[in-house]
Amino acid sequence: MLRRVRQSLRQVLLLMARRPGLLCGAVLLSVLLVLAVKFTCSRAKDVVAAARPPVRFFSADAPVVDLYLGQLDQVERLRNVAEVSLIFLYAPWCAHSMAARQEVQQVAKKLAKQVQFVAVNCWWSRGKCRRQYRLYQYPIIHLFYRRFGPISYNGPFLAPYIESFILRVITPLTYLPSRDRLEEFISYHEPRVVGFFQFNSSPQPPGYITYLSSALQALKRDFHGVVRFGVVTNKHVAGAISLSEDEDVYLHRRFNSSLVFPRKELNFTSEAICSWVFEHQETILQWLQPPGTKSRLLEQELTKGPALLLFLPHNPLGSKPSPLLQQVADVAVRYHSCDSRMHSGKDRSFVSPSLCCQSVLLPESTTNVCEVCLRWSRPMLSISPFHCSFPSSTQGDVFHTYLRYCCLHQIPPISIKTSSVGCSHFLNSYSPFSQYIACCREVEPHLNGSQVQKEQETQSVPLMPPSSVKESSVPQQEGSGITGLRCQTNRTLSFYVLDVALNWPLAVRLGASEGSRNASLHQDTGTQGDGGGDEAFATIVNLKDEVHYVLHRSPAASFTESLEAFIRNFSAPYTLLQRHLVGEGRMGDEKEMEHPDEDKQSPPRLLKEVTTSSFLPTVMDTHKDVLLFYYTQWCGFCSVLNHVFIQLAKLLQGSGSIIVARVNVARNDLPWEFMVDHVPSILLFPRYRKHLSVKFPDDLPITLPNLLHFILQHSGSAGKPSVQTDGLEPAAILQTEFLARQHEVQALHRACERLSQQLAEFWRENRRLKFDALNLEAKNVELRRERQSLEEQHREKSRQLGEAVRRLQELVDTSEILLNENTLLRVLLRVLKDRTAAREQAERKKEQKRSHMGS
Repeated sequence: MLRRVRQSLRQVLLLMARRPGLLCGAVLLSVLLVLAVKFTCSRAKDVVAAARPPVRFFSADAPVVDLYLGQLDQVERLRNVAEVSLIFLYAPWCAHSMAARQEVQQVAKKLAKQVQFVAVNCWWSRGKCRRQYRLYQYPIIHLFYRRFGPISYNGPFLAPYIESFILRVITPLTYLPSRDRLEEFISYHEPRVVGFFQFNSSPQPPGYITYLSSALQALKRDFHGVVRFGVVTNKHVAGAISLSEDEDVYLHRRFNSSLVFPRKELNFTSEAICSWVFEHQETILQWLQPPGTKSRLLEQELTKGPALLLFLPHNPLGSKPSPLLQQVADVAVRYHSCDSRMHSGKDRSFVSPSLCCQSVLLPESTTNVCEVCLRWSRPMLSISPFHCSFPSSTQGDVFHTYLRYCCLHQIPPISIKTSSVGCSHFLNSYSPFSQYIACCREVEPHLNGSQVQKEQETQSVPLMPPSSVKESSVPQQEGSGITGLRCQTNRTLSFYVLDVALNWPLAVRLGASEGSRNASLHQDTGTQGDGGGDEAFATIVNLKDEVHYVLHRSPAASFTESLEAFIRNFSAPYTLLQRHLVGEGRMGDEKEMEHPDEDKQSPPRLLKEVTTSSFLPTVMDTHKDVLLFYYTQWCGFCSVLNHVFIQLAKLLQGSGSIIVARVNVARNDLPWEFMVDHVPSILLFPRYRKHLSVKFPDDLPITLPNLLHFILQHSGSAGKPSVQTDGLEPAAILQTEFLARQHEVQALHRACERLSQQLAEFWRENRRLKFDALNLEAKNVELRRERQSLEEQHREKSRQLGEAVRRLQELVDTSEILLNENTLLRVLLRVLKDRTAAREQAERKKEQKRSHMGS
């Protein structure tokens, strides 16, 4: 081994001596190869660019402290300085944060003197906010009232809503200095809570802070602030609602007894008070605000039962509810008012009974009369008028029969001025819409018949009875028709209110017309309607029955009257409301009405697309056979069958008695009797026999011959009405039948000719495709050969390159060995020279010594 190395070194030395340029080139090439490998390995590592430093998110002139570096420690310092603080957590890249930035700046310019606005960048990786919080969405708004918080804002990021929420946080309690103010405070439909605290002994009672915290705690649960909290400091004012002890909390309820917080049973804490209020409150109208993303909010509410969705204009900055909302609230209150006796004595001071009475003189008695009254109670601040309604003369017999039975046999004579609790209740026919109270009293001797008649005319307001008016969208002139309807029917409604400006796409999907879109946009400019209801939309959704109904207003009726009739019609045992069908054809119909000439000029389609509005006119045409194809856009099998139906439509294009149509059942609602249980499905509606529709067999493949056979077998030619044979001879009848069969045979011949032409075209297309396939196969073989030759060349070049690399590696190894041996030889030569010089010097010294000794 050593001999070989020595031989190789000698050969390299010889080469170096003969060709020094070759050795220098080999050394230079090896050095370049090592540098290239080292550079490539260094570039293979992951290279991460440093993040750009964040910049200010809010404008410089906005009164917002922008902590764009995520300095969360400065938030605590700013919170301690201000009484109310708003913390805006954002991400600079988030589109929602950018949109909310303008709204927050607008609010900050108005409330900068009352609220400290702070914005924190929670996306900067080096910031403390990003390390401390794990946020899954942006932006997030937190409010702090002194040391209480955070109060999360979950509403829409619009300036009016944000400002309204901030004002609720700034003033969570409403001061009630007088009885009138207290009466006005609890007269609204929203849940009201009143706390009694005396500020005589100390500047601040001990439980006042707890009560204030409970009001702020309620804002955490509901950003709308539906539950309002008030405070009373005068004992005389508190006595109006029977509050005598200090630190009492009173929950006002309309239909059940109002409650006082049980301090002996529950701890007097903000969480306990808030939970107690939300547990025992009475919800008449519930606000819904879908978040705009995937959410189950509507599903959770609609699964509870039938729901009345009211899309109303809403101004969150209004001091009082809009007139339209008050009308809806009044309808909801009367709908839930099952019995006025359910109100406690504390509440009756704010409820005024409205009795509409009529005196009826019975012929069986000359001393007694019956006072027939419509029993109804409503709040004092109700704005809807109260109408009386009594049976007409056509129902007088039944009406007087009830009076005779109640007044002469059961009820003792009592005065109408007394309470009506002891009176008898009876129904005007079997209907849940009206209830009367019959009370008897004695006729004074000086009252004659004319005076009784005069009294009857002054006390009664004769109107049409409820049963004489048809149930439609035109309301009935009956104020008490909706009162207590919740307890008289099994189809109980829940009232929900949505902002029409924010939820207009949902209203359109439920059936709102695009014409009322401009009316709903008034809310964007901060205006409110006058209560006419032109910009409102109402619908009843019954998720269990998979139906919903839309309120169609009459121009002659007000919104309140239309809404009452709408609710009564839904609550009837056999409702007359028509199910609203949602489909794609409604917008198309409006465009066709606007541009009728364009539709006439457009070429006819092979496959007729049927929508909700055009379904019945197309399918139920008695003079045409209709083959209907049920499909959806997400059905893969339906997409595969489209070409089959297109070929069928081309084949039957000349026949004017057969229509090939299709309907997208995912986007078009159909009547229940025309729905199918799966897609794809095919139904044939033969002419003259639409009630005998035929379904294509599921076990047959859907092909063109099978469809043709199915149409010819079940078409309406066999069911065509027979010709009137009265007065005609048998020869004429046979001639008519012969002509009809001849026309059918001619139509079949034409269809066969078109089919043969299509088959010939398909055969020619098939031959052309075969020739193209052969040419492509030949080109494929040639490409394969070229590929093989290229692969062989690639292998040969790879082998040559590998051989060259091997030789270079050998040269590099040999050069390294030669360099080492060269160095070793130099060292040896140096050592030899040193030894030779030392010997020569030693010999000189010896000679000198010898010469010196010889001398």
